[in-house]
Amino acid sequence: MKIFNYIFLSSVLFLLISCTEDFQEINTNPNAPVDVQPNLLLRKVIFDYGEQMSYEGFVAGNLLGQLFTAIDFNLFDRHSLTEPQFGGNPWDILYINLRDNEIILEKSRENIAFAVYEGPALIMKAYLTAALTDLYGDVPYLEALKGKDGNVTPSYDTQEAIYSAENGILDNLNQAIELLQSYNGISTLEGDILFNGNLDAWITFANSLKIKALMRISERVDVSSELQIIYESGCFMHSSADDAIFNFTTSAPNNFRMSTARVGDFNLFIMSKTMEEILENLDDPRRTVFFRPTSNEPSSFKGLLNGPDASQLSISLSDFSLSGKIFRESAGNLKANFLTSWEVHFLLAEAAEKDWINASAQELYETGVQQAFAYWNTTIPDDYLTQGPAAYQANNANPIQQIITQKWLANITNGYEGWIEYRRTGYPALKTISASLNNDLIPVRMPYPTTEDALNNTHYAEAAQATNGNSVNAKVWWDVD
Repeated sequence: MKIFNYIFLSSVLFLLISCTEDFQEINTNPNAPVDVQPNLLLRKVIFDYGEQMSYEGFVAGNLLGQLFTAIDFNLFDRHSLTEPQFGGNPWDILYINLRDNEIILEKSRENIAFAVYEGPALIMKAYLTAALTDLYGDVPYLEALKGKDGNVTPSYDTQEAIYSAENGILDNLNQAIELLQSYNGISTLEGDILFNGNLDAWITFANSLKIKALMRISERVDVSSELQIIYESGCFMHSSADDAIFNFTTSAPNNFRMSTARVGDFNLFIMSKTMEEILENLDDPRRTVFFRPTSNEPSSFKGLLNGPDASQLSISLSDFSLSGKIFRESAGNLKANFLTSWEVHFLLAEAAEKDWINASAQELYETGVQQAFAYWNTTIPDDYLTQGPAAYQANNANPIQQIITQKWLANITNGYEGWIEYRRTGYPALKTISASLNNDLIPVRMPYPTTEDALNNTHYAEAAQATNGNSVNAKVWWDVD
């Protein structure tokens, strides 16, 4: 009996050893990849961010910026930002893409064959980080994305440090420019759906992003000398050929998501009253691109005040302007917009108007408007920039308000840009919404998601305390108005 037990135990031990010695090899699927090449990740990061944030821009960003309103399922439009419905939770989108971009960055530094990816990865890191901190304020950054090293509860960094410190947004853009200018390897940049591997275009993109970042923090930091250097260099986006965009397709899988949404869901998003008044005041022909005339009056465009309480109103779709064909039937003409020459011209026009660069604000503004019309495939009226309210400083108009309003219009679907620029500048003047769930206050930041409270409680509690209990009314660092 003892011999039998010994043999049995020996056999079990042998089997256990045999099973564990080659465990990883035996249990690895030879047909499933265990690593991803940088070119595939780069394409994934660019497309995933562009696709998801274009959708977010339509269903959430444009509600906060009052370009659209939502007539139902609209707690977000009523400024209960902790209750996103169709969208309104970009935290995961941004961190997932930052994580994947960090893998590209690591690979570019570990393998000389991938060195060409380091500059673009640093630029994308700066871009994604700016989108993140502009929405939320202080966020996990320097200690974030280090889960493999065991840090799954990163501390929050201040927005000031995220923009200005070593390895922050501006520093990463400067590093990227130097890397791209000095790159002399033979490997090409593949997976690049923004610039098709053109490294000079990435340098232009980085400089243009520097202009945007500097303008965003301009009420906190003297940015005039840095802006003047970039402007004098001429290395920034000048024309649509420089734009950081990719085109959506008419059909899946690379289509604009709302173009294939249920008709009932698509028709929830209509012209806002704010948009109606601005387009009407400007006599702007882009209203026929962005919206449809009302069914009841085919020559009329009509918007609704943001934040209606659908339970208290009887709303007939035929009375209001639905979203335009460009977002549905003709969505193959839409672009995912990272940064464009017209936006850069508006940024420079603002800088010139404030005497931060030596340039003609009017010329930069007019170029921006012309390019924005072309971007939306709309013919600009001959007198649009010479007569009427769009003419620069016409009837003593506030030029900064004109610049920001034109940028607000053209940036429809571009993430949360309209809302962010309103927070920075106060333009265009947004309205008190119909049935506010935020005490008639327009939010000035996105709330941290509840997952942070659950998964990163200690550091979340510190950040929440610094924002009056994770309040949407607590201003971010660069917002001093």
